[in-house]
Amino acid sequence: MSESADRISPSTPHPGAARAGLGMTRWHILALLFLARIALGFQFQTVASVGDGLIVAHGLDYAAIGLLIGLFMAPGMVLAIPAGLSGRFLPDRWIVTIGLSTLALGGMISGLAPDGWMVGLGRLVAGIGFLATTVYLTKMIADWFDGQEIATAMSIFVMSWPLGIAMGQVGHSWIAELTEWRVPFMIASAYCGLAAIGIAVLYRSPQTAQTNGKKPETTLSVSEWQLIILAGLAWAIYNTGYVVFLSFAPAQLTQAGVSNLTAASIISVASWLMIFSGAICGWIMDQSGRRNLVLITCMISAVIALLILSYTPYSLAASILFGMVGVAPAGVIMAMGASAVRPERRAFAMGLFFTIYFAMLLGGPPVAGTILDMTGEPSASLLFAGVLFILVIPIGLAYGAIKKRNPT
Repeated sequence: MSESADRISPSTPHPGAARAGLGMTRWHILALLFLARIALGFQFQTVASVGDGLIVAHGLDYAAIGLLIGLFMAPGMVLAIPAGLSGRFLPDRWIVTIGLSTLALGGMISGLAPDGWMVGLGRLVAGIGFLATTVYLTKMIADWFDGQEIATAMSIFVMSWPLGIAMGQVGHSWIAELTEWRVPFMIASAYCGLAAIGIAVLYRSPQTAQTNGKKPETTLSVSEWQLIILAGLAWAIYNTGYVVFLSFAPAQLTQAGVSNLTAASIISVASWLMIFSGAICGWIMDQSGRRNLVLITCMISAVIALLILSYTPYSLAASILFGMVGVAPAGVIMAMGASAVRPERRAFAMGLFFTIYFAMLLGGPPVAGTILDMTGEPSASLLFAGVLFILVIPIGLAYGAIKKRNPT
């Protein structure tokens, strides 16, 4: 299957377009899951936004802050595949509801923590909820949009993550300055709790998922193994680069004399723009099928933006370039994972996909934090992010070559 063969006309009828009860179409479902997934980014961003407060309160260094950021991803290293298998016993809706509730609990533990160890424990608990929620929200979107406009839907869907992060970058920093570092954790947990209620009450599975009669499978063909591993690597490396940017780019600006709030606001521009550019990028991919060209253009632009960021007068321009082009292909990369295997194998494959993702996200931020501690230069950590973005290109090319030889 060539890249252009992935193109599907938006006018093609789709069996998943049936209503899900309560008068909800697949686009309503997309909106519901989008709003729920904002909670993930909003809770994740707490540590990065109140890092200075944690350093003062608990005597931490930047490597420890990087570790706390990474701990959010730690449960995924061992639990992502079991989470993928849990769909054989519980409906997707209840797994996500439990996951969001656990995410709220973890944030409360961190917010009430008397020391750094308890903050870390809260991050681990929240990470368990994040794991379950991430795997099954992604599966839900893939089930509803399987076969049509998958890149567009995924691109819109994954923008909920940077939206939550952007809300946290400005909101958490502002609230922490007005109150203390604990309050942002509580506010993020409240949002997670509301999202859990929304999923429990409103979500329904698509008609196709209820009537196709196929049980979830845990066996993959050789090509499916190759595709899901490559897709997982691309997603993990891309996101690690993005998280390093979010976590350490503000330090690049504050080192040059910019205030904390101004630095957070400038860097958050990338995440706000990504919300729109990601959806446009997914639509371009669905219409053209040119995945390789999209990835090459965007990843090179991301590196250029990181280099420009070193020149403080152009930091806003760098953030705009990063958000408009550099990180725009998030949904395109996520769609690689959703399209790598047959629908009945998707839950297990997504578990593997996110195992790779979580492992990389656990290790990446501490490496970037250690680089900053050793060099004293945030630009060195951003150079590490640039290397990661470049690595996405050969992985995407390999995925396309295997997909062409072995269409699923």
